[in-house]
Amino acid sequence: MKLRMPNRRRATSAPAPVSDGDRGAAPAITRADRFSVQDLIVEAGYGIGARPTRLIMTTLGTTIRIASLVVTIGFAQTAAGQIARQFDAVAATQVVIEPGSTDGMNSSERATGRLPWDAPDRVSRLAGVELAGLVSEVPLDAVTITAVPVNDPSEPATLGPSLMATFPGLLDAVRGNIVTGRYFDTGHDARADRVAVLGSRAADRLGINRVDSQPSIFIGDSSYTVIGIIDGMERRSDLLDAVVVPMGTARADFGLTGPDELQIRIALGAGKVVAEQAPLALDPNAAQNFEVQAPSARSALRENVQADVNVISLILGVLALVAGGLGIANVTLLSVMERVGEIGLRRALGATKRNISSQFMVESVVIGLLGGLIGAALGVFAVVIVSPIQQWAPVVDPWLAAGSALLGAVVGLAAGVDPALKASNIEPIVALRGGN
Repeated sequence: MKLRMPNRRRATSAPAPVSDGDRGAAPAITRADRFSVQDLIVEAGYGIGARPTRLIMTTLGTTIRIASLVVTIGFAQTAAGQIARQFDAVAATQVVIEPGSTDGMNSSERATGRLPWDAPDRVSRLAGVELAGLVSEVPLDAVTITAVPVNDPSEPATLGPSLMATFPGLLDAVRGNIVTGRYFDTGHDARADRVAVLGSRAADRLGINRVDSQPSIFIGDSSYTVIGIIDGMERRSDLLDAVVVPMGTARADFGLTGPDELQIRIALGAGKVVAEQAPLALDPNAAQNFEVQAPSARSALRENVQADVNVISLILGVLALVAGGLGIANVTLLSVMERVGEIGLRRALGATKRNISSQFMVESVVIGLLGGLIGAALGVFAVVIVSPIQQWAPVVDPWLAAGSALLGAVVGLAAGVDPALKASNIEPIVALRGGN
C-alpha cells in the first residue's frame, strides 16, 4: 500500500531568557502543519481511484438519482407547458360580448343594448382579433324539428333539438370542425336560403349521418336541406345539440330581432385590449350597454394545476435525492471500514483528525459532483428526446441542469459528514491492532 504523508516541519522557537530557577527546563517546541490543499486533493484522488469498481457503482447510483430528478422536474415543466397551451387555446383566446343593460339614476330608467348585425365586421378591424361570429337562439314556441313530415298523434311527445342561428364565421371562431358536408356561407345568409347544419348529437337524434343524398329536416312544416354536420365547438358545446341555420334565414322565417352573442377569437395576450375597444367599435355612443367576458392575464385554474404538478415532481425528485445520498453515505462508510488500517497508520505518522475527515469529505463531494454532472446531462437529453416523440415542446430550465449538477456535490457533502467523522475518530492503536 502506497501512502503519501503530509510534510511537516519541526520549528524550534528562539530560546527565551531563563532565570536561575528555570535553567533545567526543556525549550518550548511548536509544530506547523504543512498539509496543504494540494496534499488534500492528491490523497483524496488516491482514495477515489484505489477501487475503480466501487467508484463506478457509487457514481452510477448518484447519476441515476440526479437524472431522475432532472427528468421528473423537466417532464413536469413540459406538462405544465402543455396545460398552459391548452388553457391558452381555449380560455385565454376567446372574448364573448353580449347585449347588456345599464341602470340610470332611477331604477325605472333602463337602457338595453343590442348587438349590430355587422358586429363581426366592426370588431375584425381591431388589433388582436382573428375571427368573429354572431350566434343567437331562435325561439320555436310550439314548432318542432323532425326528420320526417309525418305527424303521428299516437307517438309520445319528444323534446327535439334546439334551433340556433349563426353567421358563417362562427364555426372557426368557436373552433368547430366539419364532420361531413360543409358550413353555410355568406351567400346562403344573404339569400335567406333554407339550409341547415346539424350538431353531431342532434344529427344522431334525427338519424342523419351523411349529406351526400341531400337529406332534409322539417322545422314545423317547412323543409330545410341539411348541408353539413359539425363537431368540436370548444366554446359553444350547446351547438352540438342544435340545428343551425343562417342568421338571414332566421330573420326571414322566424322574425329574429337581434343576435344574442358575439364570439371573438383573439390572439394570445390581446384580451385586455379587445375587451376595452370592442364595445366602442360596436357602439361608440353606448359602449356601456355591452357585457364583455375577456380572459384575464393569468388563469387561476391554470396556475393551480401547474403548482400541483410542480409539487408532485418536487416530492418525487427529493425522494430520489434522499436515496442517492444514502447510497453515497453507505459506500463512503464502507470505504472507511475497509481502510481502517490505512487510517491508523496515517494517524500514527502524524495525520490529524482534521486531515482524515477532510480527505473523506472531499472524496464524497467529488463522487457526488461527478454523478451530478453525468445525471444532469442524461436527464436533459431524455427530456429533449422523448418530448418531441409525444408531440410536446420540451421545457427545461437551464438553472435546473446547472443546479442539479451542484446538488450532486451537496448531496455528496451531506452524505460524507458521518463517515468522515467516524474515520477521524479512529484511534491509531486500535486501528493498527485490527487493521490490515
